[in-house]
Amino acid sequence: MKICSRCIYDDRTPSISFDSEGVCNYCRQVEKLTETYKTGLPEGEKMLLDILSEVKAEGKGNKYDCVIGVSGGTDSSYLLIKALEWGLKPLAVHYDNTWNSSIASENIRKVTGKLNIDLYTYVVDNKEADDIFKSFLLAGVPEFDASTDIGFVQVLRAAAAKYGIKYILEGHSFIAEGVSPQGKNYFDGKYIADIHKKYGKRKLKTYPNMTFYQFMKWAVVYRQKFIRPLWYIDYSKPLARKILEDTTGWTYYGGHHLENRSTSFLHTIYNPVKFGIDNRNWSLSAEARTGVISRDEALKIYNTPIAQDPELIEYVKKRLELSDKDYEEVMNGPKRSFRDFETYKKRFEKLRPMFFALAKANLVPMSFYLKYCFPIKSDDNNS
Repeated sequence: MKICSRCIYDDRTPSISFDSEGVCNYCRQVEKLTETYKTGLPEGEKMLLDILSEVKAEGKGNKYDCVIGVSGGTDSSYLLIKALEWGLKPLAVHYDNTWNSSIASENIRKVTGKLNIDLYTYVVDNKEADDIFKSFLLAGVPEFDASTDIGFVQVLRAAAAKYGIKYILEGHSFIAEGVSPQGKNYFDGKYIADIHKKYGKRKLKTYPNMTFYQFMKWAVVYRQKFIRPLWYIDYSKPLARKILEDTTGWTYYGGHHLENRSTSFLHTIYNPVKFGIDNRNWSLSAEARTGVISRDEALKIYNTPIAQDPELIEYVKKRLELSDKDYEEVMNGPKRSFRDFETYKKRFEKLRPMFFALAKANLVPMSFYLKYCFPIKSDDNNS
């Protein structure tokens, strides 16, 4: 097995390639992004401050000048602190998929309360949420929690439109979180609709899916700009946790994406057991690149089996009304991928030049352009 000389991505990683120095294309992508956004440099901070000046000018006289999505996790919570330091007037927005851990819910309450930031929460009908989750299990695809990601973005953009806000700030850091491989964790609104149509039983009345038309409406008609401030500044996740703990009473939840039960089930049980997918390599590779831990230490952790929580398995069975037999059939059943269902993927690829222009203007995330708008090698498969 060939492993990147800088991170821990190996030759099983979709669309991976290695250069003459043994460095993978994803590490090189991080280098390019770092250069483009001048991450952690005075130039990067100036670029961000210029953007924030636009945010303030656009929102002058309004109660809010930006929307920030919050999950109770480290990055989004820390971004609220930074937003106030930068003199912004944020509205915190949360999409509640009804699977939140108590820690996540408390973190959102503590941070927004301590910082005196208004919170807008959209709660989906729990039966609808569960019907979609169960549909993805029955479909046999890895993206169990895709509906949460799509729903969150749709709620963010809808809340921004409701309050006349043009800027959406997201707490994502490619330095701290890494780059997800092309072909991994693919999802869009059409994918969710098709899987639910084939395997779901309930009519979706409250779930905020995002169609292609809505996606374009937010970007082209409403001209909502999607900004990721952590792409520009020197950001340390361990330091952010300490600041949050000291200033707001925020509590760490044990690992990346583990603040929500659906994402926790996805990352610690469903993907590792059914598909042999261990997404810890994203964050571990990021930590190895930045020297938070050594590459050898990252490999040691990655080669240690993920601890499964029996209580979480029972929780999923109970919520999704799965008998022990049903659950075993799901975990041992056929493995499929997004290629087996209807998606917008080909349309995204066809419109790549347009999306590049939109990404350059911050009207869609640059990560969307890099991950969704290029063809994926036919031999790269999630299953």
